[in-house]
Amino acid sequence: MILAAEKGDITTIIGGIAPNWGPFGSLGNEARVMIEVVMAVAILLCLGIAIWGAAKQRIGATALRDTFSAEQGKGLIVAGLTGVFIIGSLGTLFTIVYGMAV
Repeated sequence: MILAAEKGDITTIIGGIAPNWGPFGSLGNEARVMIEVVMAVAILLCLGIAIWGAAKQRIGATALRDTFSAEQGKGLIVAGLTGVFIIGSLGTLFTIVYGMAV
Protein backbone atom coordinates (compact mmCIF):
# COMPACT_ATOMS: atom_id res chain seq x y z
CA MET A 1 0.00 0.00 0.00
CA ILE A 2 1.40 3.39 -1.01
CA LEU A 3 0.22 6.48 0.80
CA ALA A 4 -0.16 9.57 -1.35
CA ALA A 5 1.12 11.94 1.32
CA GLU A 6 3.90 9.74 2.58
CA LYS A 7 6.84 12.02 1.75
CA GLY A 8 5.00 15.30 1.39
CA ASP A 9 4.67 18.16 3.81
CA ILE A 10 3.03 21.56 3.67
CA THR A 11 5.80 23.06 1.53
CA THR A 12 5.12 20.46 -1.15
CA ILE A 13 1.46 21.45 -1.23
CA ILE A 14 2.07 25.20 -1.12
CA GLY A 15 4.97 24.97 -3.56
CA GLY A 16 2.68 23.33 -6.10
CA ILE A 17 0.03 26.01 -5.74
CA ALA A 18 2.20 29.13 -5.42
CA PRO A 19 2.96 30.70 -8.79
CA ASN A 20 6.54 30.68 -9.96
CA TRP A 21 7.91 33.23 -12.36
CA GLY A 22 6.91 31.19 -15.42
CA PRO A 23 8.19 32.99 -18.53
CA PHE A 24 10.25 35.32 -16.36
CA GLY A 25 12.04 32.44 -14.62
CA SER A 26 15.27 33.04 -16.52
CA LEU A 27 15.52 36.67 -15.39
CA GLY A 28 18.17 37.66 -12.93
CA ASN A 29 17.50 38.89 -9.41
CA GLU A 30 17.89 42.54 -10.40
CA ALA A 31 15.25 42.24 -13.12
CA ARG A 32 12.85 40.49 -10.74
CA VAL A 33 13.32 43.22 -8.15
CA MET A 34 12.69 45.89 -10.79
CA ILE A 35 9.46 44.15 -11.88
CA GLU A 36 8.35 43.88 -8.24
CA VAL A 37 9.13 47.56 -7.61
CA VAL A 38 7.19 48.65 -10.70
CA MET A 39 4.23 46.50 -9.64
CA ALA A 40 4.37 47.89 -6.08
CA VAL A 41 4.41 51.48 -7.35
CA ALA A 42 1.48 50.72 -9.66
CA ILE A 43 -0.49 49.18 -6.77
CA LEU A 44 0.19 52.24 -4.60
CA LEU A 45 -0.90 54.50 -7.45
CA CYS A 46 -4.15 52.53 -7.86
CA LEU A 47 -4.80 52.67 -4.12
CA GLY A 48 -4.20 56.42 -4.24
CA ILE A 49 -6.74 56.73 -7.05
CA ALA A 50 -9.27 54.73 -5.01
CA ILE A 51 -8.69 56.91 -1.93
CA TRP A 52 -8.99 60.07 -4.03
CA GLY A 53 -12.25 58.72 -5.46
CA ALA A 54 -13.60 58.01 -1.97
CA ALA A 55 -12.76 61.54 -0.86
CA LYS A 56 -14.27 63.00 -4.02
CA GLN A 57 -17.44 60.98 -3.53
CA ARG A 58 -17.74 61.97 0.13
CA ILE A 59 -17.08 65.67 -0.43
CA GLY A 60 -19.25 65.80 -3.55
CA ALA A 61 -22.17 64.03 -1.93
CA THR A 62 -22.25 65.92 1.38
CA ALA A 63 -20.49 69.28 1.33
CA LEU A 64 -20.98 70.40 -2.24
CA ARG A 65 -24.21 68.55 -3.03
CA ASP A 66 -22.70 67.79 -6.41
CA THR A 67 -24.01 64.49 -7.79
CA PHE A 68 -21.62 64.56 -10.75
CA SER A 69 -18.61 64.70 -8.44
CA ALA A 70 -20.03 61.86 -6.37
CA GLU A 71 -20.48 59.72 -9.49
CA GLN A 72 -16.93 60.50 -10.59
CA GLY A 73 -15.75 59.39 -7.16
CA LYS A 74 -17.54 56.06 -7.52
CA GLY A 75 -15.86 55.52 -10.87
CA LEU A 76 -12.44 56.31 -9.42
CA ILE A 77 -12.99 53.88 -6.53
CA VAL A 78 -13.94 51.07 -8.90
CA ALA A 79 -11.06 51.85 -11.27
CA GLY A 80 -8.49 51.98 -8.47
CA LEU A 81 -9.58 48.75 -6.81
CA THR A 82 -9.82 46.96 -10.16
CA GLY A 83 -6.28 48.07 -10.95
CA VAL A 84 -5.04 46.73 -7.62
CA PHE A 85 -6.70 43.37 -8.30
CA ILE A 86 -5.35 43.10 -11.84
CA ILE A 87 -1.80 44.10 -10.92
CA GLY A 88 -1.84 41.82 -7.88
CA SER A 89 -2.83 38.83 -9.97
CA LEU A 90 -0.50 39.43 -12.94
CA GLY A 91 2.09 36.93 -11.70
CA THR A 92 -0.50 34.20 -11.43
CA LEU A 93 -2.04 35.06 -14.80
CA PHE A 94 1.34 35.01 -16.58
CA THR A 95 2.18 31.67 -14.98
CA ILE A 96 -1.15 30.13 -16.01
CA VAL A 97 -0.94 31.41 -19.60
CA TYR A 98 2.70 30.35 -19.90
CA GLY A 99 1.87 26.91 -18.49
CA MET A 100 -0.93 26.46 -21.03
CA ALA A 101 1.36 27.41 -23.90
CA VAL A 102 4.09 24.97 -22.89
